[in-house]
Amino acid sequence: MQKQYLYIDDQEVFNGHYMLAVFKLRTYNNIPLDDAATELAAESSTGSNLKVATATLYSQNIDARVYKVDEDNGLVYIAYPWTIFDSDGNVQNILTFIAGNVFGMSEFKECKLLDVWFPSQMLDQYDGPSVTLDDMREYLKNYDKPVLGTIIKPKIGLTSTEYAEICYDYWAGGGDFVKNDEPQANQSFSPYEKMVVSVKEAMDRAEDYTGKTKIHSFNVSAADFDTMIKRADFVASVMKPGSYAFLVDGITAGWTAVQTIRRHYPHAFIHFHRAGHGAFTRAENPIGYSVLVLSKFARLAGASGIHTGTAGIGKMAGDAKDDITAAHAILRLKSKGHHFDQIWSEVPVNDFDIVAEIKKEEDMWAQGARAISNSRSNGLDTFLEKRTSWRIIGKTAPIISGGLNPVLLPQFLDTVGTIDFITTMGGGVHSHPMGTKAGATAVLQAYEAWKQDVSLEEYAKDHEELKVAAEFYNKNGIQAHRVDNSAVYNVEDAV
Repeated sequence: MQKQYLYIDDQEVFNGHYMLAVFKLRTYNNIPLDDAATELAAESSTGSNLKVATATLYSQNIDARVYKVDEDNGLVYIAYPWTIFDSDGNVQNILTFIAGNVFGMSEFKECKLLDVWFPSQMLDQYDGPSVTLDDMREYLKNYDKPVLGTIIKPKIGLTSTEYAEICYDYWAGGGDFVKNDEPQANQSFSPYEKMVVSVKEAMDRAEDYTGKTKIHSFNVSAADFDTMIKRADFVASVMKPGSYAFLVDGITAGWTAVQTIRRHYPHAFIHFHRAGHGAFTRAENPIGYSVLVLSKFARLAGASGIHTGTAGIGKMAGDAKDDITAAHAILRLKSKGHHFDQIWSEVPVNDFDIVAEIKKEEDMWAQGARAISNSRSNGLDTFLEKRTSWRIIGKTAPIISGGLNPVLLPQFLDTVGTIDFITTMGGGVHSHPMGTKAGATAVLQAYEAWKQDVSLEEYAKDHEELKVAAEFYNKNGIQAHRVDNSAVYNVEDAV
């Protein structure tokens, strides 16, 4: 044990100088939990596996502190003086400390970072989103439903023109948002710049046809930052302001890539794709960190949106509690995590304006998702004040993808408890027997049925696209990848 890191019941950790974290920890060879916790604290802050003679009085004053050990549940709570982190608002640096070498320590059988808490004084040092879902809604003039989006399928192999034609079909069918699939880049069969130009032409046609604005998310991830910026600059030179987002593969390209694009393009919606996250976020993985932690750090870094999972409704692993807790944590000013309540304010949480904003938010969420949807469609302003001011870290939109289709959308809406998200159905749109345009229309019709509290079967009687979708997806096993969520997660637990 390295006793210099042990501060059980220390109340100073709540004074604004510390970022708090909770780990699930199990050891080999019956090493006591408090002993292992001090090793974790040392490795993730100032120390090593042995007490070093080179420590100074100053360095010892910025040690991480183990302030609570829960033997029954295998939990250790550690406070990190946030002054140890790179002062340039560098999320990569934080994760290098707390989610770095500790995962490789030989005595740990399980080391899972479950939740983190940021004091307002620390939040003041980080970017947060500069463009939010509210900005996207304003551009689309969509205030009463989720932003309905798709991923073009097949994910790879279409020419630039073929890709753009499917974009047009989706937009023409009533969709709002199209994204590159995360592996799409500058492949020989679809040169990047030609793809961008083709998408612009398809978008112009779709906007003329529908009379509504549309958005496309372009993957700018690349081998180096110069190429990323070159791609982003080209998109910005071709597309109208507001009509594009920049997608970054945040796990495989890295946090520095996300923050580079956020800082170079503060006018753009930054779309964080989390490909690769399952290697460390899945519940059965003993080493890594949770979807909640990933999502919180994405908001801190300035992502406008990040994929948060389908709460077990779809093909991807994940359950309602984890996915919905993450979604609410990045949407709200005040949210409950697995272990910490987070207020995303850069000024003291007892500030009168912040207290009023939290009360306004609580009142809005108490109405429920269907009530909010109906009140917005009736022209009532239920949005909170735009959160890109100096006082509050802007909200990050949950982006929902992975096996959803029109028939599953109402269940997901009931489960997530909000309409503030972006859907990106792929196969669930493009496999529609009547084609992509009808698939998009079926998604819109499924939402309209849910909003009116009408069953899909009843609504489909007068809506051919939804009727065909219901017959097709029920016949072709929409249940195949579903997780048993019979004990439905109570959304209020995340509120």
